[in-house]
Amino acid sequence: MVEKNQDFPRAWVEFVDPEDDTNLYRCDLTWLTSRWTCIWGNGCKGIDKENPDVGCCNLGAHIADKEDLKNTKKYAAMLTPDIWQNHKEGHKNGMFEKDDDGAKKTRAYNGACIFHNPPGFEGGTGCAFHIAAVEAGERHMDWKPDVCWQVPIRLEEHIEDGGYVVSTIREWKRRDWGEGGDDFHWWCTESSDSFIGKDPTYTFFSDELTEIMGKKSYAILVKMLSAPVGVPLPHPALRKKD
Repeated sequence: MVEKNQDFPRAWVEFVDPEDDTNLYRCDLTWLTSRWTCIWGNGCKGIDKENPDVGCCNLGAHIADKEDLKNTKKYAAMLTPDIWQNHKEGHKNGMFEKDDDGAKKTRAYNGACIFHNPPGFEGGTGCAFHIAAVEAGERHMDWKPDVCWQVPIRLEEHIEDGGYVVSTIREWKRRDWGEGGDDFHWWCTESSDSFIGKDPTYTFFSDELTEIMGKKSYAILVKMLSAPVGVPLPHPALRKKD
């Protein structure tokens, strides 16, 4: 199936969840078979041109639900000063805050998420959760707030008549950040700079997609995308000038 998206068409694949026949997965073949990869620290321009080293972590991470908050607090308590530069500040003045709409998020501090270590910190630059997870030999996605490991994967669920659910998996676009996204200096899924990965995006995100879809559904997705019918449509970012 091909769907026109803005100025360029995209291809999609659909299949029924093998563990729930009331759920249909609809996945963006164009993005998932592209060579998009995270280029943080390797050419990422960041959403704020005045602070590009922070990438997309300037504003803090919105907390999805009570379970996400509980998990974030659990792993924050495991961060040590040698891994997290803002350890003292976070424990003294708080790790969380509310945005203008009253939604809970990690606190923004000095132009970045309070859990972000700036360049030059001996414990490592970037997300303290990510650094700690790597040192512990664990998955970074188990330590981070949900949105931090999901972006730029976007899951949208639509309930149809009769209770059937359509689960759409696509790239996280600028518009998905709301009105604030219009002010971003740069967004990675719009730029050809980010499409330099060695492996297809669905392989790069194997852990994340498995967590979102489940092992059986991800296995079906891999089988479908490994041998697509016809020639995959190039990603829009590769068919236009940045």
